[in-house]
Amino acid sequence: MTRIGRSDLDILPLSLGGNVFGWTADRDTSFAVLDAFHAGGGNFIDTADAYSAWVPGNSGGESETLIGEWLGSRRPENVVVATKVSQHPDFRGLGAKNVRAAAEASLKRLGVDAIDLYYAHFDDADTPLQETVAAFADLVRDGLVRYVAVSNYTAERVREWISLAEASGADLPIAIQPHYNLVHRTEVERDIVPVAQQYGMSLVPYYALASGFLTGKYRSSDATGSSPRAAGAAKLATPAGLALIDALEEIGRAHDASIATTALAWLRAQPTVVAPIASASKVEQVADLLASASLELTAAELARLSAASEPAQD
Repeated sequence: MTRIGRSDLDILPLSLGGNVFGWTADRDTSFAVLDAFHAGGGNFIDTADAYSAWVPGNSGGESETLIGEWLGSRRPENVVVATKVSQHPDFRGLGAKNVRAAAEASLKRLGVDAIDLYYAHFDDADTPLQETVAAFADLVRDGLVRYVAVSNYTAERVREWISLAEASGADLPIAIQPHYNLVHRTEVERDIVPVAQQYGMSLVPYYALASGFLTGKYRSSDATGSSPRAAGAAKLATPAGLALIDALEEIGRAHDASIATTALAWLRAQPTVVAPIASASKVEQVADLLASASLELTAAELARLSAASEPAQD
């Protein structure tokens, strides 16, 4: 177990992504995935109020609703739930009134008294950052949110948020959620990691498996398959990308671990990373995700994967 940033949120160092709930995973499958994750020691669930508004017939909030129903029926202990605001069709942006209304709607769907970790999902250039910082501080003050965080923010804007929070006495964000994995590293390692190190923040990376490419499932650029994410993953099947998969496979074999487990273990070992986010549309996928939380790669193996990933950057 480990803790997120400066908080008392004690988690297994793997976050289960809720983006598939209500999309590629129906209610029964979502419950089975959540059951398997929790039974295996997982306790950190990531979602957003907008999941999964992009699916025909959905309006947003489907993932939170399913997670809330699961929490209500199972009553699991020590579960940490993170959700996000700014992209729900009914609650776009980060104006103060919108943030408050969105948080209240998320709390109702999740069926909890407080959101453990609340992210500003995407920066909002149309709202003064000071207003957003104050809105999040008010949620903490009023007990609706325990800790605040930011997602998809530039390093400059994270520093600006922190400066405003320090000046006003508001709670500082404890986590940053960036797009980060073995084939998408450069900007995060150059810009975001130093900010996290300076302020004691944790990284909770999304796209940790590069839309499935880092599972080894996509070995051809035309291997689109039936998954909604397959086309994006297949684009990474370049010679350099496939050489990286081969390295993951070889190192994983030495530990009796899958390619996905090994890729997540590499990410978990990077500076300031507390818990990669990975989702599962099938319960059979959960074991490989959980195994990454305890797989300890050697320094030589980590270095080899880092070197192999350099030519494969997207």
